[in-house]
Amino acid sequence: MANKGVKIGLTVVVLALALGGLLRATLREGTEYYKHVDEVLVNPAAWQGKNLQLHGYVVRDSILRKRDSLDYKFKVTNKVGDGVRVVSAHYTGIVPDTFSDDAEVVLKGKLEPDGFHVSPNGVMAKCPSKYEAKKVAAAPGV
Repeated sequence: MANKGVKIGLTVVVLALALGGLLRATLREGTEYYKHVDEVLVNPAAWQGKNLQLHGYVVRDSILRKRDSLDYKFKVTNKVGDGVRVVSAHYTGIVPDTFSDDAEVVLKGKLEPDGFHVSPNGVMAKCPSKYEAKKVAAAPGV
């Protein structure tokens, strides 16, 4: 009877270790943190080198594109009009049509000491006007 209990206990331990190891190996490379600009700026050193999805707004007049290339430099802030707490971003590639000043963006990449390096195809810009409900005209006589 005791032998059967030891076998069950040993099997449970082996299965738990195998599942834990598999989970850890799977999540090690594919984990991305979704953070807002102000969360990252509290302690930037803690986020350097980690895969991040950085949410923020493009600072007005900060988009610079190198002539005859797809190299972009711009700044991202936590809210529209906040030019104080910003993260500089670098990106090479085609940006979405909705990428512009004050656009809400989510950037995929890594924070480095010189700024946020956006991964290829790592710029997602939102267009708030496309997601607002249409205004319904009032019926005549109402």
